[in-house]
Amino acid sequence: MRILLLCHGFNSLSQRLHVDLRRAGHDVSVELDIHDDLTREAIAMFAPDLVIAPFLKRPIPADVWRKTLCLIVHPGIRGDKGPSALDWAILSDEPVWGVTLVEAREDMDAGPVWAWREFKMRQARKSSLYRHEVTEAAVACVFEAIERLQRGRRAGMPANWGKGRQRPACRKADRTIDPAMQTAGEALRIIQASDGDPGALVTIAGQPFLAFDATVAEGLSGPPGALIGRAGGRVCLAFATGALWIGHLRRPEKGALKLPAARLLERETADLPALEAPANCLLRIEGGVGFLDFHFYNGAMSADDCDEMRKAVVAAKTSGLSVLVLQSDADCWSNGIHLGVIESAASPADESWCNINAMNALVLEIIDSPDCIVIAGLIGNAGAGGVFLSLAADEVWMRGGVILNPHYKDMGNLYGSEYWTYLLPARVGEDRARHVTQARLPMGIDEAMTLGLVTRRLAADAAAARAEICESTLALAASPVLAERLAEKRARRDRDEAAKPLEAYRAEELQRMRRNFYGFDPSYHVARYNFIRKTPKSRTPVTLAVHRANKEGVDRGRNMR
Repeated sequence: MRILLLCHGFNSLSQRLHVDLRRAGHDVSVELDIHDDLTREAIAMFAPDLVIAPFLKRPIPADVWRKTLCLIVHPGIRGDKGPSALDWAILSDEPVWGVTLVEAREDMDAGPVWAWREFKMRQARKSSLYRHEVTEAAVACVFEAIERLQRGRRAGMPANWGKGRQRPACRKADRTIDPAMQTAGEALRIIQASDGDPGALVTIAGQPFLAFDATVAEGLSGPPGALIGRAGGRVCLAFATGALWIGHLRRPEKGALKLPAARLLERETADLPALEAPANCLLRIEGGVGFLDFHFYNGAMSADDCDEMRKAVVAAKTSGLSVLVLQSDADCWSNGIHLGVIESAASPADESWCNINAMNALVLEIIDSPDCIVIAGLIGNAGAGGVFLSLAADEVWMRGGVILNPHYKDMGNLYGSEYWTYLLPARVGEDRARHVTQARLPMGIDEAMTLGLVTRRLAADAAAARAEICESTLALAASPVLAERLAEKRARRDRDEAAKPLEAYRAEELQRMRRNFYGFDPSYHVARYNFIRKTPKSRTPVTLAVHRANKEGVDRGRNMR
């Protein structure tokens, strides 16, 4: 089928559908919902059999859905209506939630239902639920609807069938935290429901902020509303009962940046005690295997974050381990350098330079591991420099359902570093390396394995994938062939170093990066500014919009596999 994805932004769900639909053999194009006339133009140019809207913020024009079948993904149970469906599910502590695929009509979420799925809720950030339960349910719904169409069947039930109800958009009052009146657990639920956007409003040290990235501060308490400690970029805020570690804050003014909380409260936290907080990097050792679990909010790694993980890798390597596993949480592996911290710096160019050098130091520490086999366990999505960070490991094991975006060019034609000019061709070959960096499209597990970016497929379920990593690496550590593998690894690294030193790759990459950061072309700085501030797109990139690429006669290599 010819399927057009119409979406406000090419978010994680849109990317997953793009990957899975193309893998299933469908002809897929993307149009960003910028203007109704552009939507009409896309329909005329691509002539789709079906329009799928995974992520919209406004109705589809009536003349479009009357002409072409349009199915909208609604992150709510049957009968649920309104723009804050998942937010309300978290705030209301719903035990079960779901996704409904509805046909477009005049009223949002009011069309006939084509498919639906339900899932058990868990205590997690909205973005985590969206990336996992909502995404898996939405993909299942879309493929069920396609099967219905191919069999000549229509919608399964009317819009008002189900147990949901009409709900308004969440108001500021629904997202406001009062430390004097609420427990830490109650506040955490509000922050989780407001994750990503717009954040939970809270007053800290007499200043209004929007809070994100919170965890319970076990065993800590203090006067409600008081800051009682700090740890890295986090601050600890006391509530009527208990306390929360808050990782990121944003001022409520338009254009303000989401940053590590301690950066925005530097003066207020200067004299606070440094307390023990959940670590971004945690090493545990079992059976000769080091499991280095790491988590950075939304996968963004500042210079300090890179240095923290580098030190954790060094500690792991000095522990006499034969196998080292680097594994992320299920939400995100890494997306490379921290564009928010860079944008907020007095000199974004200098901060960019500092950040990429810190990332390179981390990558080099992983490459230079002659006495252990390093496994990168990609449990969550990865993008840009985060993908090339994983290639520093000896093997890359990836969970089914994970999406990779192994390219930099959409960020103002950024060249990239992380020793990718050494790591990528060595892994996949020169021709495939060019395809990976030039195609600028998301890829799933099948394409990643075909290209050679990934060496092992893990189960789609995150818990099962972790169990598989644990079992297999413990077996590897006990294997009689491990010594032979390590000898081969050292010999290969020696040959590569003799042919061209790693320092030469780094110097060449950084020469190109210096032009991006300090050169006359401001494209990177403009692209970063627009990305961080979520400036609306003025056009859909032709790498996504096949219909527009074809019109312009541009061959982007979309059909390369």
